[in-house]
Amino acid sequence: MSRTQKEALLSLLDDTSAPVRRALLAHFTRLGFTAGPFLQEIARSPNRLLARHAAWFLDELKFTDPVSEFRGFIRSLNYELETGALLLARTVNPALDVGACCTALDTIAARCTELISEPASPREKCRVLNRVLFHEWAFRGNVEHYTDPRNSFLDQVITRRQGIPLSLSIVYLLAAGRLGLQLEPVGLPTHFVVGCYTDDTPFFIDPFDRGLFRDADEIFTLLRGNQVDPKPTDLMPTPVREVLCRSCRNLVNHYAAAGDHDHAKLFASFVEEFESTYERHAQP
Repeated sequence: MSRTQKEALLSLLDDTSAPVRRALLAHFTRLGFTAGPFLQEIARSPNRLLARHAAWFLDELKFTDPVSEFRGFIRSLNYELETGALLLARTVNPALDVGACCTALDTIAARCTELISEPASPREKCRVLNRVLFHEWAFRGNVEHYTDPRNSFLDQVITRRQGIPLSLSIVYLLAAGRLGLQLEPVGLPTHFVVGCYTDDTPFFIDPFDRGLFRDADEIFTLLRGNQVDPKPTDLMPTPVREVLCRSCRNLVNHYAAAGDHDHAKLFASFVEEFESTYERHAQP
């Protein structure tokens, strides 16, 4: 909306007459999610009268504040990967089609089920998942534009079929979960992979490298190649809280590199929220 349009709407916002209210509701409905940030900004403003009217319209329109929703998720301590990844993506794309994301993951899993011959080991199932994700669906690491913020948002990764190690690992984990595969996120220093600890010998999958299988020694070699002195604890599963917090840290860096300091500050505030919430509840 232009400044003139915003000023015109502001001048009508506190008009309680029924015809004006109906007209404004119809106009905000036509604007769709464009109207949400405008009304949310007013609802948080120091002008209590306008804030109250903006809140009324938000309630009538059933608009939500995705930023507040994600903050609420962080404070809830009820961390579930798919929910968290979708809520994080909605902070920049409130119109995100959650159903489309879930349907895509369901479709990937259904195709895998067609190709898996039971009984199958976890490694064999991962080979099938690799085939579907990286050959049939052509997911890949975005090496050309690694710092593009879109590489970190679940909906964009699914739509564009490309991402960074962390976001591709999330897609891998969510598809695997639908197959009943017990895999874990593994946040290595400087990289991110998926781990399987239910086989006789743990193994790791690198979704950024088209699902390449690695054993522990190969992971250590990878880390040494990145000038990291590896430790056995590097191979431990990463809590969902830290997966999502690390995604926010990536976005801080990537938005800053793009010169988008407003979004960099937003995701930095999410990192602070994760850390302060953890500190409060980790204390005995």
